[in-house]
Amino acid sequence: MLWICSRQQVGTRGRLERHVALRGIRFISVQHEQNSAHMADGFARVSGKHGVVIGQNGPGVTNSLTGILAANYAHSPVLFITPDSSSTTKGLGGFQECNQLALFEKAVKHQVQVHHPHRMAELTARALDLAMNDNGPTQLNIPRDYFYGEAPHTIHGPRTFEPAAGGPVSLDAAFDLLRTAKNPVLLCGGGVVLSEGVTAAVAFAERLQIPVATTYLHNDAFPKSHPLYLGPLGYLGWKGAMTAVSEADLVFAVGSRLNPFGTLPQYGFDYWPTTAKLVQVDVDPKRLSLTKSADVEVLGDARLFLEEMTRRVDAAEVACMATASSRAARTAHVKAEWAAELASMTQSEDAVHPSRAGFLKPRAVLAELEKAMPADAVVSTDIGNICSVANSYLHFDCGRQFLAPMTFGNCGYSSPAVMGAKVARPDKPCIGYSGDGAWGMQMMDLLTSVREHIPFTQVVFNNGQWGAEKKNQVLWFGDRYVGTNLKNPSFADVASAMGARGVRVEALDQVGPALSEAVAAQMNDGQTTVLEVMCTKELGDPFRRDAMKLPRRHLAKYKGTEEFDESATGQPVDPRQ
Repeated sequence: MLWICSRQQVGTRGRLERHVALRGIRFISVQHEQNSAHMADGFARVSGKHGVVIGQNGPGVTNSLTGILAANYAHSPVLFITPDSSSTTKGLGGFQECNQLALFEKAVKHQVQVHHPHRMAELTARALDLAMNDNGPTQLNIPRDYFYGEAPHTIHGPRTFEPAAGGPVSLDAAFDLLRTAKNPVLLCGGGVVLSEGVTAAVAFAERLQIPVATTYLHNDAFPKSHPLYLGPLGYLGWKGAMTAVSEADLVFAVGSRLNPFGTLPQYGFDYWPTTAKLVQVDVDPKRLSLTKSADVEVLGDARLFLEEMTRRVDAAEVACMATASSRAARTAHVKAEWAAELASMTQSEDAVHPSRAGFLKPRAVLAELEKAMPADAVVSTDIGNICSVANSYLHFDCGRQFLAPMTFGNCGYSSPAVMGAKVARPDKPCIGYSGDGAWGMQMMDLLTSVREHIPFTQVVFNNGQWGAEKKNQVLWFGDRYVGTNLKNPSFADVASAMGARGVRVEALDQVGPALSEAVAAQMNDGQTTVLEVMCTKELGDPFRRDAMKLPRRHLAKYKGTEEFDESATGQPVDPRQ
């Protein structure tokens, strides 16, 4: 178990450290409470075990809100312990008092309030069980005076439920659609990873020779090296995957809530099929048919469902098997076609911001990082333009290798999450991606990395701008930049000053070797490295084209700022300094 505390929770730290060490619990103090929640999230996602985080009541707890919400979006079993004002003074407006349960009511899966110190063990166990069994953060709220006292307690082991593949009626209905489909596609979501179902997904896909796509930011839900894998959907995903989905007559969406952002049109391609049948499998009944109306809803475990479907395929005739070879050939074709298109996008030079001495094309950097990436690496990405373009490049052969803030989309996620992953799996290289803006929100916990001996590698893409926001100003606001240009220090020098290795990368042929050297320093010498990669101002597509439009001005004094067309180049006009 990992127990992470904010730097403010010092009143109980000394007592806790003495006791938790005896129980095999590692206690880690961090610099900022948001990062503590992200660390617990990363630990839980990679290990499949609880991550536990505690903070000072009031401001310490409220600082964790963003990280707890990110854990909720990722379905992470995080126990969030929130010490509260004393039961004897609650409601008097005392020091650091706030209504913590109300603040976190919509941010966690469950809340457990300790009403009496004699129930401490019972309610703590309940909170741990809820977090694990319902796949999400649970808040354990404890008045400060209840940390003291003696009482008889019964300590029980973890209570787990026995999952099922689904109900008999829904399983029959799902298989009836599969049996008659001529061109099905398998869409693997995060539930495939959480259920340890990647191997089952491979067996199912191979048995039917059907193409496989993964949902947005779940690039580790199917092996990248498999010939049936066509890549992720969502923002700047793989067009081959989108093509397969668009041509399908049946979409098997397994372990996914089908987030609407993850199925928006990409590359000008509105690919979600309008006539295909949809089978949706999820363990949460609230998610079924929430965003897309499913023809068959299966309330079940992703792995068990895939195994059950494979057994049924083995015992029956399935229509699509008659065209297995031609469908496999089509899969190989669209995969090769997209690989060629992606290579062209990677190599082409933007007319407005060509690569030049000291500044590199972002896509070219991402491709070089992918080539040098260790096969067993755990990678965590931040939100932001370049990090999100990485969706085109980051792929994995095993589950629990890819971390992201999901569609909550908060900055400051990557390094604390990957630090938590490193604690869970010290045998694996752990690597974070962030832009220069997002890095400013998290780099204080380089101190934690050095102090607590948690080595990792952070790639910081320095392009001198808040890229995602600036892209909107480029396209729809006439290149009038407000609050999006950044003047940065040398992040490599800052890292060195904080006790880590700092490396500045200014040439494309330095990217791969720099990553390899940083990983070697992490794995062999226990050193954290910040790779500051100097990038041009070239930007990828906007996140939310569906949510933006050209402004219309009605007051005469603003008519000069009215725009009638999107930017012709789609790129910033200011030069890189």
